[in-house]
Amino acid sequence: MLFFLDKGYRVIAHDRREHGRSAQTGDGHAMDHYADDLAALTAHLDLRNAVHVGHSTGGGEVVHYLGRHGESRVAKAAILSAVPPLMVQTDANPGGTPKSVFDDYMAQLAANRSGFYRDVASGPFYGYNRPGAEPSQAIIDNWWRQGMMGGAKAHYDGIVAFSQTDFTEDLEKITVPVLVMHGDDDQIVPYEDSAPLSAELLQNGTLKTYAGFPHGMPTTEAATINAELLAFLQS
Repeated sequence: MLFFLDKGYRVIAHDRREHGRSAQTGDGHAMDHYADDLAALTAHLDLRNAVHVGHSTGGGEVVHYLGRHGESRVAKAAILSAVPPLMVQTDANPGGTPKSVFDDYMAQLAANRSGFYRDVASGPFYGYNRPGAEPSQAIIDNWWRQGMMGGAKAHYDGIVAFSQTDFTEDLEKITVPVLVMHGDDDQIVPYEDSAPLSAELLQNGTLKTYAGFPHGMPTTEAATINAELLAFLQS
């Protein structure tokens, strides 16, 4: 955010419901509500010609917002390490991740949310479990901090939202330019079943693949990602 502020852009980030400083609420932790909350925010701020940038679940939120609420306020979008088109394995999506994996996430979160967030951040999220990786304790601690600021119910339900929502029809509706950015060593949202498929479904999509980059590439590879996003904004 500071990078783009320095370049003269207005930068807005919202905390998803029951995340960060947003109100704690027991319901609405589904992609429809995420998209509707985003629509309410953009209407309240009367945003025009906005560029929406979403990482991981946020990428799904951006896509569903555009598919559900239209593009009248949007100039472009970028989705990074994002969950569309569909994460979970189904008969129609045989390359997806088995549902049992997400069920295990939910069980771990319910049993020990703090430990689960430590393990994810210190392992696959940033690729710190790869040979030769040099984990940053500050990055791990900050990811854990952000997670623990939110509510357990939202996080538990959110696993279903990000893994089982099918964004295919949303992607097909979008006509604004969309930059699809993904690392090919993403251990959270596997590359082959996400970014290339999303780019193909989009009418005006551009795929950027990053060799060896992890799921958390906006943090660990910020210099590259920010420069690519800036070029996309200025194009």
